Amino acid sequence: TGTNGKTTVATLLYDLFRRLGYEAGLISTVVYRVGERRIASTHTTPDVIRLNALMREMVDAGCAYCFREVSSHAIVQERIRGLHFTGGIFSNITHDHLDYHKTFAEYIRAKKLFFDNLPKEAFALVNIDDRNGRVMVQNTRATVKTLSLQSMADFRCKILETHPDGMELRIDGREVWVHFLGRFNAYNLLSVYAAALLLGADRDEVLQTLSTLHPVSGRFEFVRAADGTTAIVDYAHTPDALEKVLQTVEEIRRPGQQLFVLCGCGGDRDKTKRPEMAQIAVKYATTAILTSDNPRHEDPDAILDDMVAGLAPGDRYLRIADRAEAIRTAAMLAKPGDILLLAGKGHETYQIVGDVKHHFDDKEEALRAFALYAKN
Repeated sequence: TGTNGKTTVATLLYDLFRRLGYEAGLISTVVYRVGERRIASTHTTPDVIRLNALMREMVDAGCAYCFREVSSHAIVQERIRGLHFTGGIFSNITHDHLDYHKTFAEYIRAKKLFFDNLPKEAFALVNIDDRNGRVMVQNTRATVKTLSLQSMADFRCKILETHPDGMELRIDGREVWVHFLGRFNAYNLLSVYAAALLLGADRDEVLQTLSTLHPVSGRFEFVRAADGTTAIVDYAHTPDALEKVLQTVEEIRRPGQQLFVLCGCGGDRDKTKRPEMAQIAVKYATTAILTSDNPRHEDPDAILDDMVAGLAPGDRYLRIADRAEAIRTAAMLAKPGDILLLAGKGHETYQIVGDVKHHFDDKEEALRAFALYAKN
């Protein structure tokens, strides 16, 4: 699938089919699963040998389906060569991984290669609201199916109502309540619904099961304090993803609620997005808090210099390189009922400094900070 939503769509399809009574496997950047068994992910697409072993385990365990993310790196490096795909989903594309692909055109070409190589008996499901959707399937032999929130398509969805704990959607003329928020999640759920039907699942069963699904770990995940202050932990680490998440927060934010946006940028990665990330954070936040993500081999302060370079005099932000201290500061400044968005790390339970992974979990840090200031 596209840049934002790969993990969510693959994981929700796995969850959906398990709830429909099938054995299924999952290969994502967060975790590998063979039926119920969890195998730690290496955070990259596995190589061909590891992949074949995983698939063999799935077959032996009686899995009828395997759902997997396919990264642009894996496509270019031919780490999915020889695999037979039943279908592919394109949801969106954003300026990501340009440190690897160098140009946006090359990144699109890498993604398109996946659809070019789909067999003719497969399906290619594309979001036509993204202008690159049609481009992806120009040369595919697969059967093209479309989805949209805005125009005529094979699969359609409309957001009817948004509440703090979910949305009412109309999917292909049927109303369904879901435990998800935001337009981007409406696209993700429509992708899951459409793919399930294309794989032969029953429409009524799919819609019923969609309403029982919950967000994936670290994707718009709520951590609440006793006083009603809410931290939202999200993996958004590109300008487009951060803006989408903040637009969703705006939909549920009530008048008078302050919004603290905490974000950073990874070291040894695309530097062009750093000032953009800071600009987006201050655009929506009452106060933005710029901090470290995974600095890797770069000086965290040098990364923050790059972020701050995009800001104007008068922009409201704090600069705190220590991420734990940044989260504590956000919790300290928040009044009961305010919202903290902790962006960039999501499900990750580590921070990479140099070549070393140190334990670090945004959810744990938020709970610790809430407990600390609840006592005062």
